[in-house]
Amino acid sequence: MLDNVVPCSRSGVDRTWARRAIAILEAEGRRSADTHLIAMPVAAFPDLAFYFKDESAHPTGSLKHRLARSLFLYGICNGKITEGVTLTEASSGSTAVSEAYYARLLGLNFIAVLPASTSPRKIEAIEQQGGRCHLVADGCTIYAEAARLAAECGGHYLDQFTYAERATDWRGNNNIAESIFRQMENEPFSTPSWIIVGAGTGGTSATIGRYIRYRGCETQLLVPDVEHSAFYDGWTHGDMQARCATPSGIEGVGRPQVEKSFVPDVVDEMIKVPDAASLGAMRVLSRRLGRRVGGSTGTNFFGMCWAADGMRNRGECGALVTLICDSGERYEDSYYNDAWLAARGIDTRPYEAMVESFLAGGLFRARLGN
Repeated sequence: MLDNVVPCSRSGVDRTWARRAIAILEAEGRRSADTHLIAMPVAAFPDLAFYFKDESAHPTGSLKHRLARSLFLYGICNGKITEGVTLTEASSGSTAVSEAYYARLLGLNFIAVLPASTSPRKIEAIEQQGGRCHLVADGCTIYAEAARLAAECGGHYLDQFTYAERATDWRGNNNIAESIFRQMENEPFSTPSWIIVGAGTGGTSATIGRYIRYRGCETQLLVPDVEHSAFYDGWTHGDMQARCATPSGIEGVGRPQVEKSFVPDVVDEMIKVPDAASLGAMRVLSRRLGRRVGGSTGTNFFGMCWAADGMRNRGECGALVTLICDSGERYEDSYYNDAWLAARGIDTRPYEAMVESFLAGGLFRARLGN
């Protein structure tokens, strides 16, 4: 009965390179598996505890280090990343820095497709890791251009905006959510009342939101969205086709479209944060911590203040956790440059004063789209 069956098998495929590549990634993961959880006491809020998960401590300096490792493992185990393949990615910078690092570890070529407005420091960081930068004038075209380049050279488009939510094991395996909850176990409030994280791909909020539900926690997930981004409108109106014509002014968060990795149903609350508020909160937090943080961390911190204000008004006590996404040193020539801000009509001073007043026990007077 089986005489006419033509066998079709790939059993002869050599998996030696894949095994070696995974071993390299696993070893690197053990060396840089976790980051510090920093407590910041605020005297005006004795019943609230503020924590910052410092993702800037990763070897490539940002939260995207975790994502890049997951994308590489996902690509290798799906048979897409093989020996000698050229990798491409659409990015605003930080993910590409981390992916260039992993590509170099594995001896692979890497091309980052970036908006021309990407900070020179990030471009330099990608090139220092051995990556090549391909700049485009219209940031909305980075997806198609990265796919085109991969097809042109027979390579693989990593596509963080599609695969971020599925490449990471949201049930655990030392993902960022599991790490936060494990580090909180011996704190006065062992389960956070709120976790606050912005959305770039949407993968981090998806991982945290799913993990919260998987563990049966009462933790609420707040996603503060930046001024020029489609996520807030998509979540508010249930419109996953929402678009924003103006590029995000805060690198690393905000997108012109609702990305495929964004999972709206695991998000409990969203607010819309003006760019001046993100950068004002960034500067306040930098002074409080004694070190510079990036603009997306400012967005997170502003959202943290919003959530803390709500808890205070309701007479609640508990812990709030957010992320330090990357270091502010990458933005010395932009977000920390007063002339750069003035040229773009961004005045952070009112928001700096508002956040400082709030942390001293004052009112939180933000007018937000929420």
